[in-house]
Parts: sequence; structure tokens; C-alpha cells
Amino acid sequence: MNILVTGGAGFIGSHVVDRFIEEGHNVIILDNLSSGKEDNVNKKAKFYKMDIRDKEIEDIIFKRENIDCINHHAAQISVRNSVDDPIYDGEINILGSLNLLQNAVKYGIKRVIFASTGGAIYGEQDYFPADERHPLRPVSPYGVAKLSVEGYLYFYHTAYNLDYTVLRYANIYGPRQDPHGEAGVVAIFTQKLLNNEQPVINGDGEQTRDYTFVGDIVEANSLAFAKSFSGIFNIGTGVECSVNELYNRLTKLINSGIVPLYGQPKPGEQRRSVLDWNKINGVSGWSPRSSLDEGLKETIGYFRKEVSKVN
Repeated sequence: MNILVTGGAGFIGSHVVDRFIEEGHNVIILDNLSSGKEDNVNKKAKFYKMDIRDKEIEDIIFKRENIDCINHHAAQISVRNSVDDPIYDGEINILGSLNLLQNAVKYGIKRVIFASTGGAIYGEQDYFPADERHPLRPVSPYGVAKLSVEGYLYFYHTAYNLDYTVLRYANIYGPRQDPHGEAGVVAIFTQKLLNNEQPVINGDGEQTRDYTFVGDIVEANSLAFAKSFSGIFNIGTGVECSVNELYNRLTKLINSGIVPLYGQPKPGEQRRSVLDWNKINGVSGWSPRSSLDEGLKETIGYFRKEVSKVN
């Protein structure tokens, strides 16, 4: 099969590309490298350095590649940047996605797998963990945009019979995550600790997240393609972990005695976020396989190699 992976040079997308290639598929990557890295591009994939908003992708990609499925990971991923510039966020996350969906319909593409968000869509939760029936209360333009694309996918399905799977991710971590942005606290803490630098924890550190290893995300994408199940599904562990607990685990695994610096809480930051994954388990057998410590060990190993390259 021919699979177009948007954002295929990024943290999660590149791992998904690797898996599809291992499974024998032909993979086409569309990525503008705004946050992705060319070093992440699998050499067996066909790579187009383009933006999902570009009208030229029709002539350059869709007319040529006979695509069977779009795996859509390209996005403006910063919640804080979306608050600062909602228009820019909407241009990429909504209009860019519509550009892909219009081409999907025009060129008879069978299905779309869309990387959505769990925490940013549900907002402050009424119950824990949140299942897919939880009220949707996004409090950032990023969350609003992801929810909008989910709505558009429903429209394209009812109007044009475009099949789709939405995967609402928890907080993903693992090798290749960017340690320099505002997202990705595991990568940020790990790199700083390995460099003997003092990390900053925003607020009191008791805010919780559902930290899910990237390998489990890859498995969910693989199953969504292979089994062709449709609908909206949470992808998480169902286990809450506070930032303080996460930091303590990392310091023990790295054998670091660095004490964190506590800063001001970020305005509008969600207090608790954790996802129920039983729905996807029921249709595909997916379940989170990597414990937090197992995932952190693999992530630390990756960043040790990256730090040694620099030093």
C-alpha cells in the first residue's frame, strides 16, 4: 500500500514511518521541517519538503503517488503558541488539514488516520480517566483546531464516504522528541539532567499527565491501518503521573542529584489529564505495553547518545 505520512520527519511521525516501511508499505513523507528533522527521514521513504497548506501538493504529490491512505501527523503542536497566535494555528491545523482532505476526496483515497489530542480536547476533566464520551471543552486554539478537524472528518465521511480513524493521544514521549520546545517535558528534563543543568518545573509540580511511550503510539497507528477500524479512540495508559513524580523517576534512572527550580505556573495549564483506552482495546486488542520506567530508560538511552555526539 502507498501511505502518505504528513509530519513524517517529526518525533511521532518518523517512528510511524519506520513501522510502515518495516511492514512492507511504500511511504511518502510530506514535511516542511519546521519542527521535524531531515535526520529522522527513513531512507526508504520518498520525501517531499513541502507544507500541508501548499496548493502545489496536488500536482507534486497527489497526482503522482497513487496514495491509499493518509496518516496525518503534521501540525502546529504548541498549545502556548496557539494561544499567542490562533490565526497561525488555524491556518496550519485546520486549513492545512482541509487541503489534504479535499485532495483525498478528489483522488479517491480510501481512508485517513488522524493524530488528534486527548487532554487538549477534553479540558479539565469531570472524571478520571476520560473516555471518548467525556464532554469536549478545549480551552486552547490548538484543542479547538483538532476538534474542528475531527468534525470535518465526519463531514467528509458522510458526504463522500471517506473512511477515517481518529487517535486522541495522551502525552507522548520517547526517542527523537524535541528537548528544546515548550512541549515534551520528558525530553526537556532528560536533556538538562544529562547536561548537569537545573530543570524548571512550572507551578507546584502536582499537575498530572498520562505519559505514553511512542512505541505504543506506533502500534496503535499500525493497527488502525491494518484492521481498518473507524471512529474516535483514546490512546493513553490510564495512569496519572505528576510532574514531580516524573522528575523523581528520571533523577533515579539517571542517578542525578540535581534539585529542580520551581517557576510560576503557566496560565491556563490543565491540572489533571488521563485517558481511558478500553474502546480501542475492544476493536483491535491494543493496550499500552511499555511501563513508564521502561519507556523512560529507552528515552534516556537515546538522549545519552545524542549528548555524547555534542560533547
